[in-house]
Amino acid sequence: MHTEELVLLSTLDPRAPLVLDTHELGRRPGAMRRVRLTVPAPADLGLGGVVGVPEGTDLELDLRLESVMEGVLVSGTARAALTGECARCLNRVDREIDVDVQELFAYPNRGTVNGADADEVEVVKGDLVDLEGAVRDAVVLALPQAPLCRDDCPGLCPQCGAHLVDDPGHVHETSDPRWAALAGLITDNDTRETGSDRAGPTEEK
Repeated sequence: MHTEELVLLSTLDPRAPLVLDTHELGRRPGAMRRVRLTVPAPADLGLGGVVGVPEGTDLELDLRLESVMEGVLVSGTARAALTGECARCLNRVDREIDVDVQELFAYPNRGTVNGADADEVEVVKGDLVDLEGAVRDAVVLALPQAPLCRDDCPGLCPQCGAHLVDDPGHVHETSDPRWAALAGLITDNDTRETGSDRAGPTEEK
């Protein structure tokens, strides 16, 4: 094993949940093996606390590791349960997310992969590959920017904050502010007329 590969190998922990060993492929182009495993989800797998996969929950991986000329191609799916807050009614959102994962891990002695510089691609470190970056990118890109508890969620009343789904007929009586001044004039006129009636006729002397 080359010195460069030994240095790279030392940067990965083979016991880490998303680090896989590709030794069985033997760097023989065409060699392939399937990997199915369930690992704890890493931290910060989400969008700023709005929606995401809770740390430590099950992350199910169904992957294929294939040896190619440039390195090791990892492809398959990742499945997890996400939680978040409805963008309209603020209720909790719970659902499952299923995403495609694909990443080419280049052998360290390859200068470029499909025209990309060596520092722009993931690298096989010894016989190990770290899937965390590929899984994180796939999951985060698939998360909804504004999650909804259901597609037709009516949201909250903008005046009192009531959940409209619980009271579809919920309304507030409102008046057009443009008529407020006129309503005040009518009230003043009614008051003056009422006062005049109460005064009664004036006696003549």
